Amino acid sequence: MLLCFFLTCISFILFLKSLSLKPLPLWADEMRFLSHWFWKELSFFPIYKVIKNSLCTYTFCISSKMSFKKKYLSKVENVEESGEMSVLDLPELALECILEKLPPDALCSMAGVCSSLRERCISDHLWEKHMKRKWGKVIGQAAYREWQWHLASRAGESNLKQNKQKSLIRLFSFGWSLSWIRSKVNENSNTPRTFLPVDSIMAWYLALETGRFWFPAQVYNRENGHVGFMLSCYDAELCYDLRTDTFQARYPPHGRRAIAIENGVQWERLRSPPIDTPPHDLHVSDCLNELWPGDHIEIQWRKNKDFPYGWWYGVVGHLETCDGDANHCSCHYSDTVVLEFNQYTPGSRWRLAIIDRKDHREEGNEVDGFYGGIRKLYSNEEISMWKQLWPTDILE
Repeated sequence: MLLCFFLTCISFILFLKSLSLKPLPLWADEMRFLSHWFWKELSFFPIYKVIKNSLCTYTFCISSKMSFKKKYLSKVENVEESGEMSVLDLPELALECILEKLPPDALCSMAGVCSSLRERCISDHLWEKHMKRKWGKVIGQAAYREWQWHLASRAGESNLKQNKQKSLIRLFSFGWSLSWIRSKVNENSNTPRTFLPVDSIMAWYLALETGRFWFPAQVYNRENGHVGFMLSCYDAELCYDLRTDTFQARYPPHGRRAIAIENGVQWERLRSPPIDTPPHDLHVSDCLNELWPGDHIEIQWRKNKDFPYGWWYGVVGHLETCDGDANHCSCHYSDTVVLEFNQYTPGSRWRLAIIDRKDHREEGNEVDGFYGGIRKLYSNEEISMWKQLWPTDILE
């Protein structure tokens, strides 16, 4: 192919030399100016880039493929002579066991070796283990839905871009024969830039690891342990910073306040939302009939109705008429439930809250705030997490 190209160029040059050197007519100069103007204007469009890149890389690809073929053949001959084994020569089970032991960065490196290893290294069953090991604590159903919406939005943007490119091609097709350019643009737009499927677990893992994807989760003691948020847990959008192994948190705006941002959030202050209730919605309490004195609970609370809810830790207490003796306690039969927040001093307006077991809704006022839904804590892991966050000093 390259030889034919050179022969054509030489023939064309000889043909030009055979022509008599007469001055060109005026219309020829105009056409030359028109041609210069056309290519100058065309350079602003993506089609020009396709032509330029294709012509520049064509000859390079030919020479590169020839040199690569020679190197590859020489390597194959050396391997055959020495009788060395390749990783791909291992039994399938042995190779699979090796890949399962590799960390994420090593799997990424192995995926770039060859197409056969690539198919194995990007498989979901390998990356599912890494996802659960590192991100299982902070990734929940809300984060998974957000990832699916992210993929859908990217697919919509890709379709819109392709439609714009096709419209541009139709515009130029009226006056110019650009069938080859049209095929090139379609090829470039349909061919993925990477070998990694966008909907794979590996793609999700890398999006989290590199901080390109913000995901919803909850943060204990928000805003660097601000005294007004002790023993609470608030919803936020999180972005991972690989350099510091910490997170940046963006909290929803409170009333007229702007979005609050906190940097350097540690892993131990994060959790995935335990229930699928948005931060501005009231949680439907389904545990009220099961509450006994001494039970650990979380309750929604917000300062006013423009604020999102946070989850606050407390315990179920005894009624004033009860002496607290377990043998004579009948508080669990009463329609009134006492909630205690012992991180506050006795007599504080935040120390106690009274709710109706039979007909509990959002209760409160603009001074003391509004109490919402309740969830009972059954897991010792959740209870121990709240105890680890217990403030060193009693709050006023």
